[in-house]
Amino acid sequence: VAATMIAISYLFSKIFILNNFNFAIISNISFNTFIGYLLEALTLAVSVLVMSVPEGLPMMITLVLSTNSKKMLKDNVLVRKMVGIETAGSLNILFTDKTGTITKGKMEVVKVLLGNLNEYNSKLELSDTYQRLLEDSLIYNNESEYDKSSGNVIGGNITDKALLRFASKYKEDEIKIIDRVLFNSKNKYSTSIIEKDNKKIKLIKGAPDKVLKYTSNYLDENGKVKVLDKDRLNNYINNETNNGLRAIALSISESIYPVDSIRRNILVGIIFIKDEIREEAVDSVKLIKNAGINIVMVTGDSLSTGVSIAKEVGIIDNEGDASITSNELNKLSNEEVKKLIPRLRVVARALPEDKKRLVTLAKELNLVTGMTGDGVNDSIALKKADVSFAMGSGTEVAKEASDIVITDDNILSISKAILYGRTIFKNIRKFIIFQLTINLAATSLALIGPFIGVPSPITVIQMLWINMVMDTLAALAFAYEPPLPEYMEEEPKKRDEPILNRYMRDEIIFTGAYSAILCVLFLKLPIFSELFREAENQKYLLTAFFGLFIFMGIFNSFNARTHRLNLFAHLFKNKVFIVIISFIAIVQVLLIYFGGDVFRTAGLSLKEFQIMFLLSLTVIPVDWVRKIILRKKGIIGGV
Repeated sequence: VAATMIAISYLFSKIFILNNFNFAIISNISFNTFIGYLLEALTLAVSVLVMSVPEGLPMMITLVLSTNSKKMLKDNVLVRKMVGIETAGSLNILFTDKTGTITKGKMEVVKVLLGNLNEYNSKLELSDTYQRLLEDSLIYNNESEYDKSSGNVIGGNITDKALLRFASKYKEDEIKIIDRVLFNSKNKYSTSIIEKDNKKIKLIKGAPDKVLKYTSNYLDENGKVKVLDKDRLNNYINNETNNGLRAIALSISESIYPVDSIRRNILVGIIFIKDEIREEAVDSVKLIKNAGINIVMVTGDSLSTGVSIAKEVGIIDNEGDASITSNELNKLSNEEVKKLIPRLRVVARALPEDKKRLVTLAKELNLVTGMTGDGVNDSIALKKADVSFAMGSGTEVAKEASDIVITDDNILSISKAILYGRTIFKNIRKFIIFQLTINLAATSLALIGPFIGVPSPITVIQMLWINMVMDTLAALAFAYEPPLPEYMEEEPKKRDEPILNRYMRDEIIFTGAYSAILCVLFLKLPIFSELFREAENQKYLLTAFFGLFIFMGIFNSFNARTHRLNLFAHLFKNKVFIVIISFIAIVQVLLIYFGGDVFRTAGLSLKEFQIMFLLSLTVIPVDWVRKIILRKKGIIGGV
């Protein structure tokens, strides 16, 4: 629209204004002359289009994404899909695993509890009978293996690895596994049937609530079978899980030892495992919550263990926070779950189907949803989430389904990914402020110019240089703006939030209008023209105007990059910005003195250059006034 209006205004100026509306002269304009005017008008219109259309924006976005992806790799964040970075900055809710993400993922057995509540921190005090049965339960009902060459435990999940390290023995060739049921998140237990001394025994390992349901007796430290007091045992287990320990029950369905021949489930013991919380987890959770993001810990552990960990790291810090088990979740309707999600903090005994359902319902609430996962079963939920984080230690299927891979499995790295996402959005907005401000000034000037007797204050070549400054070079400069921790104290962006916010519109209109008015006054008021030498075609005045326009853009780039009055805040964290702005300034000075007829420039005297420079510098104090007014009104500035 602006280009069309500029073409019309240029023709109007050439045909009517310059001929003083003398229709006798106007009617005698030849066809060739009119075509010449028309071509000039179209050339000017196309030049304005080239300058105004932000063709540098796609390049700038790609640059921002790629440069930040490279930086993020140093912070253990591998970006698979670049658009996922920006989405991470807009997260409203994050469903995260516990093990390895909030905790260190290095489980250790801290004690063994017998059915009579006797505790053992080592196996040295146990009878041979009990010792052998405990070792068989740990070694043969286990998906991990000892690598005899290295002595390391390989394969299986971190729980199996911890149990096998505690057993500290290799599998014996004479003991054969003849059948097994592997652990899955739905059943919450695994079984192995082994053959030893020509007898078969079924080893059972799983969640205490699952295993104890079918267990009435226990094996004491002397290998004797006794009646189990389930109430006392459950109270003990609950106390320990409330303190953050994880409990695993071991039982057998038939004794192979001569002390007993009863065919029933017999409790061997409860193994308590501790997974230490990461030192940085508390600060990371606080950082994410301060960013207005709701964190929901989805864990396979018991509710008491999950709640204990959640309280310790700060996920639960309010009486209104809700915790729920998978079974309780499945009893709720979708509408009931939607009402629960805003205050939901822990989902215990979670199944992969629960993750999928939670992500789907959160998205229906118009929340930008993040999901972490590491297993094959997590891939569906990862695909459904707006942005998905796979753990570096997870399966290849989970990584393929994700947008971002957290190579160190650390929640701190997730918080950094969110920060980088917000930084990218900020940088794009800063670039748009800078570009649209110059656009507004240039198009206003090109539109008004013909009516005030300045039909072409900026030549086509000059306009192309202006376009290079504000598009290509500015895109590079703003692409390297650093991530600032203060971004994590802002509320997340809404799904439908427009790119242009109130702060941006105010700055673009205010500074753009000031720049356009200053340019018009500079060209028309005698007080300015008298400051420059008289010459043919006002070449010194127009040279100064060219410099004025570029240097206003240079100084306005400092206004655009921060909402602070201190324009040098964090400036030296973006060395690329300093280099590019310095390059533009140096090239502009060279064009003023050596551009010649190509750029329609003539060398200015030192006094003329100083006047031009100081006038262009006024965009900074003028923008300060705008920022001060916003602060007095209580409007927090920022992009």
